[in-house]
Amino acid sequence: MKLVMAIVSNEDASKVIKTLIRDNFFVTKLATTGGFLMSGNTTIIVGVQDEQLDKCIQLISETSRRRTKLVPNAISSEFGIFSSTPVEVQVGGATIFVLDVNQFIKA
Repeated sequence: MKLVMAIVSNEDASKVIKTLIRDNFFVTKLATTGGFLMSGNTTIIVGVQDEQLDKCIQLISETSRRRTKLVPNAISSEFGIFSSTPVEVQVGGATIFVLDVNQFIKA
């Protein structure tokens, strides 16, 4: 058995969760915040049998898309912090962790 932890953008979370549930995966949703852009995202936790792992990862990957976003670029100097031209960064997609499960108990 495996534990899949997928971090996806809030924009994609509903679609990812609906797709996983439609394919009979049990999903736990956690509201989380990313460290780089300090923006909201969603961490999805799914327990899967080994033979279901590839399908789970495929569904998450297909329903979380990458996009570009303009973020403010702050320059710090001895006179304070100044804002300059925004920088374009890649956001979205999914960061997926797969962990081995030694024991599963449903009480």
